[in-house]
Amino acid sequence: MKHRFASLTALSAAALITLSACGSSSGGSMEGMDMGEESSAAAEATPSASAGATSEATSTASAEDMAEHNDADVMFAQMMLPHHRQAVEMSNMLLEKEGIDPAVTDLATRIAAAQEPEIEQLTTWLEAWGEPEEPEGGVEGHDMGSMGEGESMEGMGSMEGMMSDEDMAALGTAEGVEAETLFLESMIAHHRGAVQMAQQEIEDGMFPEAIEMAETIVETQQAEIEEMTALLEQR
Repeated sequence: MKHRFASLTALSAAALITLSACGSSSGGSMEGMDMGEESSAAAEATPSASAGATSEATSTASAEDMAEHNDADVMFAQMMLPHHRQAVEMSNMLLEKEGIDPAVTDLATRIAAAQEPEIEQLTTWLEAWGEPEEPEGGVEGHDMGSMGEGESMEGMGSMEGMMSDEDMAALGTAEGVEAETLFLESMIAHHRGAVQMAQQEIEDGMFPEAIEMAETIVETQQAEIEEMTALLEQR
């Protein structure tokens, strides 16, 4: 009997040890599962957080890129904006007339088509920079440079090549060859003023897109000056 009792006691002890081991193993396994779920959740959250950080970094970079400008860039945008607007107005005035040489109407159409998108871009830059569309005191008191040796802008408006109100009124009432001639002569002066302002931006500006626009203005408007000069010589 004593032998059987000792055997039963030994078996009971062994069973208890086995159950304890299973409990430990089961507990460790559950803990492992919990850790796996937490790791999975963290992994799922990581791309979102990374995307957010990337988006924020991109936004910051864009803002910094837009901030990389100087006073010359602002002045270029503020002065070129009304300049372009008048060129578009002059072109539209001519296009509303009848009996105009197709070569001149084609030129006016191209001028308006080129400068309207640039007006939108100039406006966008000034808004992004927190700057008004006109410099303090208006454009009348500002000059981005002279037209060149021996040339004067007196009687040509308040800034480079700009037509006065009287000139605009004269263009509005002119017809036929008179309208063509007045348009071409006025637009040549207007373009020369734009080229002068653009060259100033190329020399002194910082904002890459504004400098690129200025380079385009110099190239295209200088070519149009030559075209308009040739049209005048044919009259």
